[in-house]
Amino acid sequence: MDANEAAEFIQHNDLVAFGGFTHAGSPKVLPAAIAGRASEMHHAQKPFQIRLLTGASISAFADDILSEAGAISWRAPYQTSPGLRQKINHGQVKFVDMHLSEVAQAVNYGFFGDIDVAVIEASAIASDGRIWLTSGIGNAPTWLQRAKKVIIELNHYHHPGIAELADIVFPGVPPYRNCIPVFHTLDRVGTRYVQIDPNKIVAVIDTELPDNGGLPSPANPVCLQIADNVVTFLLSEMAAGRIPPEFLPLQSGVGNINNAVMARLGESPDIPPFMMYSEVLQESAVHLLEAGKITGASASSLTVSTSSLQKIYDNMDFFANRIVLRPQEISNNPEIIRRLGVIALNVGLEFDIYGHANSTHISGVNLINGIGGSGDFVRNASLSIFMAPSVVREGNISTIVPMCSHVDHSEHSVKVIITEQGIADLRGLSPIQRAYTIIKNCAHPLYQDYLYRYLENAPGGHIHHDLSHAFDLHRNLIETGSMLG
Repeated sequence: MDANEAAEFIQHNDLVAFGGFTHAGSPKVLPAAIAGRASEMHHAQKPFQIRLLTGASISAFADDILSEAGAISWRAPYQTSPGLRQKINHGQVKFVDMHLSEVAQAVNYGFFGDIDVAVIEASAIASDGRIWLTSGIGNAPTWLQRAKKVIIELNHYHHPGIAELADIVFPGVPPYRNCIPVFHTLDRVGTRYVQIDPNKIVAVIDTELPDNGGLPSPANPVCLQIADNVVTFLLSEMAAGRIPPEFLPLQSGVGNINNAVMARLGESPDIPPFMMYSEVLQESAVHLLEAGKITGASASSLTVSTSSLQKIYDNMDFFANRIVLRPQEISNNPEIIRRLGVIALNVGLEFDIYGHANSTHISGVNLINGIGGSGDFVRNASLSIFMAPSVVREGNISTIVPMCSHVDHSEHSVKVIITEQGIADLRGLSPIQRAYTIIKNCAHPLYQDYLYRYLENAPGGHIHHDLSHAFDLHRNLIETGSMLG
């Protein structure tokens, strides 16, 4: 049937679960149809809003059109939509920020109740209920298993061979949860498809639409300097014997800094070819796979440009043996991350002088996107590295502050902070040692004197803080538009 007919299966206050992970594998036509249904219902003065669960973000277009139509009352676990973000920060949409590894688990434990409808993009389906997914796995396997009703977007754009990348496994629910026997980045332990009761499938919609992933912005000099500092640090770890000669699998978050880091790692002759065990494969990873610098990659989605996805499809014989796509509770699973000794590379919004990290909220109030999978990797990685520019907005905001306005990752998880100014290795340091190390190596010169004065004048014992002045920089920003005051 068409999308508008399928949308009629979705009722007011339904818990609706979208497949995919970022724009990869997300529904392409149902979001607009649901938004249209919401507008019609509202015009008739009838209530219509859904509670929306996803893998990570979906396409910004999908979240934007749904939020513009007032079709969302509740959302989890992550988003990148300007329109939805505004409604969340104005309290018009209830948003639950979650570690991505815990979302499918929370549904399986029954914490959110029943999923009424799952909307899943597939490359193929069979009459016995087998479903082959596309470029983003996300939480689709769990949604398919748990939903009362299933709507399939059968997308013929995707190469049939995309199913060969999938490795679908369900870890189970306590007390019958099994270990996950992934001992190498490219180990396959599951199936290429998801098996469900075919009677749950209430609609199939044929589409032929690309993921529409865009190219990343060119790296600026600050991103490149941060990337050079990351390479310098990793080489020093290899020289000290803390990273083995064959290297360790890398996890890389999203954004321009991460793309710049991956590019610099690829260019360095002293970094050996390496594996990736990550949640997303970005644009830079495709080029490094082609060049042989990345020898294999495990992720939950292909978050790449349309041209790079087509390159993968045109060369499936090459990429099929080098990429594995997993459900996100496997790609982000603490057990596997610790076993493989993953090196985690993530970007933070704000850090305080003791190493706490804020990934999500400006001035502790306004949500940007969400914590995503950073916490899954940071807490469990063999080496967790946070990266950020030392200042933003032409120096009016310092990313190094006396006290974080919001904490997503505590000082106990943050091991290394790197800005364009330098590297702060915090392992084995007391709080006061951490503070001096962060200020000296990572803070911008515009703010160093202030931060030193704050630390030296703040009262305290094991940790020094002056609670009457801990947020002076944030107050200056609110009152004058600059932390400098």
